[in-house]
Amino acid sequence: MWTPLYASVAWAGGRAPARARGGQRRAVATGLAADLALNADWNRLFLGCRSPKAGVVGTLLLDISSAALIRRSVRAGTTAALALVPHAAWCGFATALNLSVARRNP
Repeated sequence: MWTPLYASVAWAGGRAPARARGGQRRAVATGLAADLALNADWNRLFLGCRSPKAGVVGTLLLDISSAALIRRSVRAGTTAALALVPHAAWCGFATALNLSVARRNP
C-alpha cells in the first residue's frame, strides 16, 4: 500500500511547489518536509520506543500535518491536493488502528 501512496505524495510534492508562487512555494515545501518527517518518526515512536500511546500521538500529528499539506497544496492547484487525499485517508486509518492497539495494551 505504501508504494502507491508515496508515489502520489512524491508526484504531488513536485507538482504543488512547481505551481506555487513566492511564500506559498516555501509553505508547501515545508509542509511536505514536515509530513514526511512525521511519517518516518511514527516508526521510532511506535516500534522503537515500543509505545502504542506515543504512536497515537505521532499519528495524530501526522493527520494534522497531512490535512495542512492538502490545504496548502490546494492553493497551488487542486490536482496536487487531490493526489494527497489517499495518503491522508490512509494516515487516518492508521490512527484508528494505532488507537486500537494502544487501548488493548495499556
